[in-house]
Parts: sequence; C-alpha cells; structure tokens
Amino acid sequence: MARTTPHPIHCADGCELRATLHTPEGPVRGVVLVHPATAMPEQMYFAFASRLTDEGFAAVTYNYRGVQPAGAARRTHAGFLTWADQDVDAVTRWAADRYPGLPVMAVGHSFGGHAIALSESSQRLTAAVMVASQAGSLRFIRHWRERLLVTLYLKLIGPLCARFLGYMPYARLGLGEDVPAQTILDWSRWTSLPRFYFDDPQLDAVGRFGRLRMPVLAIGLDDDPWAPPEAIDLVCEHLTGCTVERRQWSPKDSAGQGIAHLGFFREHHAATLWLQVVDWLSRHAPVRA
Repeated sequence: MARTTPHPIHCADGCELRATLHTPEGPVRGVVLVHPATAMPEQMYFAFASRLTDEGFAAVTYNYRGVQPAGAARRTHAGFLTWADQDVDAVTRWAADRYPGLPVMAVGHSFGGHAIALSESSQRLTAAVMVASQAGSLRFIRHWRERLLVTLYLKLIGPLCARFLGYMPYARLGLGEDVPAQTILDWSRWTSLPRFYFDDPQLDAVGRFGRLRMPVLAIGLDDDPWAPPEAIDLVCEHLTGCTVERRQWSPKDSAGQGIAHLGFFREHHAATLWLQVVDWLSRHAPVRA
C-alpha cells in the first residue's frame, strides 16, 4: 500500500508548487517523476504512481502552476516554457536532492514528455518515458473533422479566451482543468509551424533536446487522433544524444480497451500497458544487493 504525503516545492522564480510523494512500504530503489499533460490534474496519475510503488519506486505527482485550484489559471502568467524551465526543473531537483544516489527517472504524458526534453534539469535523469508526446502541427492530424475541431480550439476559441478572459477555460469546455493564457497562445502559434516548435528560433528546441544523454522509451497509440506515428517520430529524431526505443500500441495490446491521447493512465491498462512501462523502468533501476 503506497503512502502519500503532500510537499511544497519551490521554483527558482519563487513560485510554490504542491506535489504529492507516493512512497513504497519498503526500501526505495529509485524515484519516478510524473509530468502531466496540458490541463490534466495530478489526480489522474495517482493510480499509476501507486503501481510504481508496488515495484519499490517513489513517485512524484504534481500540477503545473496555474492548473488547480479553481481560479488559479486566471491569476497565473505562465507559458509552456515556464512549466518546463521552472516547474519541471524544481520538481526534478527536489527529487534528486531528496533521494541522493538513487536513479531519478521521469514519465511524461503529452506535453509532459516535451517538458522532459526541453528542461535543462532533465540532464539529471537516468531514463525517461514519453507517452503520446507528438509534434503538434495541425498538418499531422489526418481526419479532416478532427483537424477542424482542433483548429477551432487552438486558432479561434483558445486565443479569444486567452485575450478576453485571461485564461483558457478547459474545465467549462469539459476538456480538463483551466490553464494560463500564455500556454494556449504558445500552442496556437506552434501548430502552424511545419516542424512545430523546432521551427521557432526563439526557443532553440533542437539545442535543448540535444543536451540529453539517456535511454528514452517513446510510446505512440494507434487510436490517438492527435499523435500519429510520424508526429511522434519527429520529436524522437531530435533526441540525438539519447538511445530511443519506439513502441506503438493499439487497443489490441490492452484487451481491446481504448487508449487515445488521454487514456493511457486509466487503471484498466494496469495489467497490460502499464506493466510494460514499469518493466522498462525497472530495467533501468535494478534492485541493489
């Protein structure tokens, strides 16, 4: 049975994050950071974190700044780079300092995978898993109706809400938690670039990705309309210093259970897809004699 305890984590710019540490009953063999997808609350990852503790890992879940509690998005000025450079950095350093000498690994969901590759602190990781982390250019969305819907959200509704409401009301739209305005403005701009943010000269994503030296497991999902294999492959090809293992799964790999972009962390994948990820992490954090 995992034990969960809340912890404040202080970012370099003074912002305080509220994280949850999930610890096993026995000795800790390593720590796994769980970086969430955009607008997804940390509670979505609790079951997966508990599963990690079954294998002797400590796990850290948290929200990016501006995501929970209600009203936080309106009061927070933060873009995706703030999350990567401040929030992910603080969580990584906190975990490494708390567990000195133990492997520190990360699992990133959608933007959480991007955050791993963009954050300088990820150079402290032993290994990482990226789940449904794709280049989000609109050109990769194959079905015209899905592309139209995403275009509507990212090019019209999102920017209008950001400018007139001061945040993106994902909760009101039934799409997760509200997020700060700058995140949706960042995403809106990058989706028009052929190679996503790799074409943004102000970001230098190529240089950021090239800093990393570690094994990476990059997972794509066949029923994910937003992240076809070529969109994930574009992200992976920039991890030039990493040993990248690509896996592409379908509902058939999980007893016919749908997965899509947001479904990997639902508990009905515990005995199938989760098991493979946990086994991969375990191989990179062997139990010490």
